[in-house]
Amino acid sequence: MAAEVPDWDFDHVQRSAAETWDSALAGVAVETESEDLKKAFYTALYHSMLMPSDRTGENPEWKSTEPYYDDYYTLWDTFRTTNPLLTLIQEEREIDIVRSLIDIFRHEGYMPDGRSGNDNGRTQGGSNADVVIADAFVKGLPKIDYGTAFRAMVKDAEAPPPDDAKEGRGGLPDYNTKGYVSLAFERSASRTVEYSYDDFSIAEVAKGLAKADYRKYAQRASNWTNLWDSSINDGAASGFTRPRNSDGSWLTPFRPTKSGTWPDYFYEADSWEYSLYVPQDVRQLLEKCGGREKFVQRMDLLFGNKHIDIGDEPAFLDPVLYIWAGRPDRTADRVRQMLDHYFNTSRAGLPGNDDSGAMSSWFAFHAMGFYPNAGQDVYLIGTPLFSRTMIRLGNGRQFAIVTDHLDPAHRNKYVQFATLNGHPWRKAWFRQDGATLMLSMGDSPSDWGTQDPPPSLSDDPNRSKASEEFKVDDKARSAD
Repeated sequence: MAAEVPDWDFDHVQRSAAETWDSALAGVAVETESEDLKKAFYTALYHSMLMPSDRTGENPEWKSTEPYYDDYYTLWDTFRTTNPLLTLIQEEREIDIVRSLIDIFRHEGYMPDGRSGNDNGRTQGGSNADVVIADAFVKGLPKIDYGTAFRAMVKDAEAPPPDDAKEGRGGLPDYNTKGYVSLAFERSASRTVEYSYDDFSIAEVAKGLAKADYRKYAQRASNWTNLWDSSINDGAASGFTRPRNSDGSWLTPFRPTKSGTWPDYFYEADSWEYSLYVPQDVRQLLEKCGGREKFVQRMDLLFGNKHIDIGDEPAFLDPVLYIWAGRPDRTADRVRQMLDHYFNTSRAGLPGNDDSGAMSSWFAFHAMGFYPNAGQDVYLIGTPLFSRTMIRLGNGRQFAIVTDHLDPAHRNKYVQFATLNGHPWRKAWFRQDGATLMLSMGDSPSDWGTQDPPPSLSDDPNRSKASEEFKVDDKARSAD
């Protein structure tokens, strides 16, 4: 206290705190006639900046010139939205967070998923720091030692930890020999699909660093298919992620609607949701579900029958999956319904635990009109709540979303046409690095965004592979 407040004056401390937060929140400027919406939005940004805690210079465990952060509650929550949001609105803070993760690996042997009191623990799903590293890498965050980061990712993928509740990947001996985590381990099914995406993240970084391991991890990114059982039907939906025993036999009996927590085979969701968690290869997911029309029907069942729980992180990506099926209008329907119904300025203004700002970050992204596919340099276009949003990206760069024909009743929720940097833009997704996205809205769906879906790992040969879309700037991505 003596170091931070040498001259005690309550009013001065209060004003200084307010000025500090005003400066932090000024990274995003929005235009709207709704004061409640402004309150909800800036409260969401505020929540997104509270954790993890910057304890640089206060680490009692080791001395280092690297940043030090504690209170990761947890990366399983924040890698999806909070970390990508900080990359946009507080790039230097996100760089420091990533460097902190790498330094924890240097001194303790693993990057954390959760961490508090200067100790790792506890793991929930995948080795989620892998996605945070990949997200920083593909978006070109500088001053990060990606060589050491890659070694940390490979250790997650290859070295069974002494205590898998604390760090690393549980069930790794199964996963690396059978291609799935068996029921001999907790959270076996959800871990399998999450490890598949973690391996895709490793493949991205390996590709960019010209590592020979690229193909190995790119192949493991399809391990989710080893738990796909096409014979399972629930209503009009066919094909679900189903747990397997060590001998390869399926779990019997099995219900796609059975959810669970720590000791169960799905963590905080059921097979309806986890069967859709394939961020690296939605194209193949659509094929597994019977094609575009069948997939849209399945998604409508997911929402209509309330299989989805937007108050928990496994559901976060679901509303934008329609875009891969050529139905951005259905994404607009679902997103606007959730924004209007679940988020407000009341004491019940969030649909679930904020989870270190993860829920608030989900709202902030969708309110601005786009959403990240975390770990990839891809943003999906939704339905903005603001007539104009200006994001200060750092280094003099800015990103603006300008929306025409919004109405207070939120009827004009469908994009009619768009421009990016002044040029017509027909895709319902984009890559961003200082630009202006203009969206013209209307009250009925159009043919905008119905073609050219976002990239997937299994894209056709005449399309760029997702892993080849990410170009490396050696100078930007080398260690500082």
